[in-house]
Amino acid sequence: MPALLSGSMRSGRDLIDPGLFDRLVAKVDDSARLGPELSARVVDQALAFLACSVRGSGQSMTPSRLVDLGWHVFLLYTREYAQFCERVAGGFIHHVPHDTLVSGASSAAVDTLSAIEAAGYRVDHELWAMSAGRCGSCHEDGNCRASGEDGNENSDNRGK
Repeated sequence: MPALLSGSMRSGRDLIDPGLFDRLVAKVDDSARLGPELSARVVDQALAFLACSVRGSGQSMTPSRLVDLGWHVFLLYTREYAQFCERVAGGFIHHVPHDTLVSGASSAAVDTLSAIEAAGYRVDHELWAMSAGRCGSCHEDGNCRASGEDGNENSDNRGK
C-alpha cells in the first residue's frame, strides 16, 4: 500500500548523506524487522521531525512510536547525530523522555504534524497513524519530546 504523503514538499531523507540514510534504514530494519520500505519511511519522518523540533513556536514536539524508533537509532550514531543537530538546529537536539503519561499528548501530536508540514516537509500520515499516541521504548506508558517539560529544552536552537 502506498504511503499517504502530503503534497510535493521536502523529504527528511534529503537532510543527510544517502549512505548514512541507508545505514539508519538498515539499523531500523534490523532492530524492529519492519522491512526496508517501512524502515525508510520511519527514518525519513524521524529526520523531518528532528529538523522541525527546534523551529516551533515554543511548543513541544512529540514523535509517534515509529518515528521515535528512528530517532533512537539515529542517536546511536553519536558523531553523525551531533553533526546533524549542529547543522539543522545550531546545537544538540535533546531526547527528553517522560516517566509518566503526559496530558495533552494527542494535541501535541497534531501540533507536531502541523509544524512539520509548515516547515515544508512531507508528512507520512499513514506512518504516524500506525503508532499514534505514544513514543517508543523510552517509556512504554508515557511520551518523549524534543524539548523539556516546559517546552524550552531546545529553545536556544529555535529559529536557527
